[in-house]
Amino acid sequence: MQLLTISGSLRAKSSNTSVLDALPLLAPADTIARRYAGLGSLPHFNPDLEMGDLPDAVAALRREVGAADGLVLSSPEYAHGIAGSLKNMLDWLVGSLEFPGKPIAVINAAPRAHHADAQLVEILRTMSARIEESWLLTLPVQGSGLDAAGIAATPALADPLRELLRRFAGEIQG
Repeated sequence: MQLLTISGSLRAKSSNTSVLDALPLLAPADTIARRYAGLGSLPHFNPDLEMGDLPDAVAALRREVGAADGLVLSSPEYAHGIAGSLKNMLDWLVGSLEFPGKPIAVINAAPRAHHADAQLVEILRTMSARIEESWLLTLPVQGSGLDAAGIAATPALADPLRELLRRFAGEIQG
């Protein structure tokens, strides 16, 4: 099982990125969770660019999404919305063949940031992603100062993440 994790944050010490980076430490033995690292290098979405050869960064994104069995996303909330960099990436996937029907789990690393979480789920459903309520998880990571190893070593955070991964992978594999 191959999972691609995508953080909507470009910050070096992001709680969203830290929670996603904890997933490889907590994943079942048959599940590989790898982070997408190209968010900051994507060009601004321009539908005219989809008519010809895609920019290299966009083509690489679509290949990575296509190769993954499922995606796990986490986004910060800015002004009651998802991060612009994540929305830009999603816009590049709207016209792709790789995205529709893709199973997606969403982790909210800040319980008080419920607007972005709801917005992200709505966008993903509109884009024909496969999302189940049991694949949505909110954890109080923001403000904890924990890195991926710290999250994996904290049972109150690690246990729900392990359960999410077990459930998500199990339902994808059927």
